[in-house]
Amino acid sequence: MSVKNFLARILLTAFAVLTLALPAHAQNATLFEGARLIRGDGSAAIENSAFLVQNGQFTRVGRKGEIAAPPGTTRVDLTGKTVMPTMVDMHGHFGFQNLVAGTMSKASFTRENLIDHLQRLAYVGVGAVVGIGDLVDRSDMHGGRTNWGDVPLQLRREIVPGAALFKTAGAGIAWPGSGAQGDPSRVDVAYPVTTPEEARAAVRDYVRMNPEFIKIWVDDREGTKKTLTPELYGAVLDEAHKFNVPVGVHNVKLTDAKLMVKEGMEGWLHVPVRGGDVVDSEMIQLVKDRIARGDRPRMWVTPALITAWMNTTGGASRPAWLDDPLLKALYSPQQIDKYWGAPLRRMTPDDLARAKKAFEADAKNMMVLRAAGMIVVGGTDTGQTRHLVAFQNHLDIESMVAMGMTPMEAIKAVTSDGAAAGHFNTGLVAPGRQADFIVLDANPLDSISNTRKIDKVYLRGAEVPRTQYAAKWAAQLKTASR
Repeated sequence: MSVKNFLARILLTAFAVLTLALPAHAQNATLFEGARLIRGDGSAAIENSAFLVQNGQFTRVGRKGEIAAPPGTTRVDLTGKTVMPTMVDMHGHFGFQNLVAGTMSKASFTRENLIDHLQRLAYVGVGAVVGIGDLVDRSDMHGGRTNWGDVPLQLRREIVPGAALFKTAGAGIAWPGSGAQGDPSRVDVAYPVTTPEEARAAVRDYVRMNPEFIKIWVDDREGTKKTLTPELYGAVLDEAHKFNVPVGVHNVKLTDAKLMVKEGMEGWLHVPVRGGDVVDSEMIQLVKDRIARGDRPRMWVTPALITAWMNTTGGASRPAWLDDPLLKALYSPQQIDKYWGAPLRRMTPDDLARAKKAFEADAKNMMVLRAAGMIVVGGTDTGQTRHLVAFQNHLDIESMVAMGMTPMEAIKAVTSDGAAAGHFNTGLVAPGRQADFIVLDANPLDSISNTRKIDKVYLRGAEVPRTQYAAKWAAQLKTASR
């Protein structure tokens, strides 16, 4: 080796060592100062806060003037703003719906369409989601395969810039035809099982895709369908727990909810007791006893009372959320009126009274179970044409406050508690967490609807290109309306 090359190598090595020794890479460091900071853990907001973001993560959090930033750090003044973590949605049915055309089909479940949904979620301040009833290849339960592809499995391995993170709960398990309802494209997606042997076989195939959890439906649709019996969902729980895979359920009846608590159900996608049933003292004690034993003690619930709450805003007066700029950026005026404007206008006083009674009953059941120890987390159940993907994440928080939670409790539910349930490194402004946060123009602790007054959204330390997204969707909607 020549002397010249030898000296060049020494200089390069020295430069690399010095670079590693620096306290931070200034080009990747940004200090945000001056905002009211809601951290997501339920603790009091920090007024005049400061937080440092480096390499896509929060590294320091405190008050303005207390954080020493590396030389060359970019500073962002957020005086007058409020910052909160981005939200987590544990209960979405993404991918089937063409949001521009307002149609649904298996053909729509593509990588491109799913990313479009994840970008819309990012636009409104959602940082991570779990898809449920996803279109993914599974056993057809007759020795063959459905050959539905692996889009959800591939996308969960990716970090798409400007899009929410995605995990999947797979296809789900149900009695044939009693799983996801509504559009026909989703009705046959779940594993169809009618015997304990089939239930166990479905679980064994299901766990091969490493789902975030196994989803099951236990709902006879007000007596119109057969559904999984205790013997069948008991077999699912037993087999899933052999593989240490949790199970989440859509169920309705108190009798089922009690058995599910006894047998180790981890999650509920909807209020566990509803449809006219009332939580009783035995149910409360079952929840408390399981927590006391440390037997799968974290039982989480996505109440998904958004549409029930939205129905309570119907009648003669027009709810303010129908005219929210956030909603108008996502859907055309024609879609907004078709899905919610016209149906709410048509509600009679009797319709409104029934809607309020139903919401209050389910909300009361949820608050009693929450007091017993169940953990409320965010989850919208969106994915049908009338269930507004992305926008309803904000109405989810509003419905929680209407249910009886404080704004701070509701924010914690849809941020750090949801992140814990979905095993996401987000939902909290704290060192080591992904720098996923929303900059708001108003304080949601004053009015929870202020979560919709978004100035900016950051995911993994990078600003989401909301202006470009809104322009793209406006052009698509304009073209579709011609």
